[in-house]
Amino acid sequence: MSYLIKEIPEGERPRERFKKFGVQALSNEELLSILLRTGSQSKSVKDLSIDILNNIDIHDLNNIDYTALKNIKGIGEVKAITILTAIEFGKRVLSRSDLIFQIRTGEDVYNLIKDEMENELQEKFMAIYLDVKNNVILKKVIFIGTVNNSNVTARDVFREGVKSNATSMIIAHNHPAGSIVPSKDDIYLTKEFIKLGRMMGISVIDHIIIGKNNYYSFRESIGDLFAMEEEYNY
Repeated sequence: MSYLIKEIPEGERPRERFKKFGVQALSNEELLSILLRTGSQSKSVKDLSIDILNNIDIHDLNNIDYTALKNIKGIGEVKAITILTAIEFGKRVLSRSDLIFQIRTGEDVYNLIKDEMENELQEKFMAIYLDVKNNVILKKVIFIGTVNNSNVTARDVFREGVKSNATSMIIAHNHPAGSIVPSKDDIYLTKEFIKLGRMMGISVIDHIIIGKNNYYSFRESIGDLFAMEEEYNY
């Protein structure tokens, strides 16, 4: 037997508290209760929400996948889809601020993408496309998996740059283990993309590695690689 939010005493119902105090006043458990709507056969929606958050840190929900979420007792297909959809929608809303973001330093790049990259369990390769004033036009995850020259397809990277009329771009990827020391593959990949950028007319002005609470900028560390891109200097 499932329990509905309306079966919770009126003064404790998340929706009533939302209307009276605003969304900021709601606890994590109350926000989750609104998303789930109903409980399980043995637990109310409130108790189910508390149980889920006791077993999963709220920040870990950012990385949880559909199968892992659905396997949690009390969460079926519909609830899993609802939670993951809400998480993705929130990410997309926040990403709209990128459109007025200007890149001046490697740290700017780090601040722009760290929330999406540094806690990931897999490597992600991202491209950030810029206009002539280094304003962000678009940022996009191009590849998920082991980042090396054979896996990352340059065609996909530059196609997005051409479509968005980018003048330059920054490539970035994360090291899930936390280290920001570039590998031989990272160095080779950087050199290859700089060469391709010159051929395509979209300058690659940096390669950022995201580690745990830190970053590595090839431009700031090995500036000679970008000698022909000096006009785009931070």
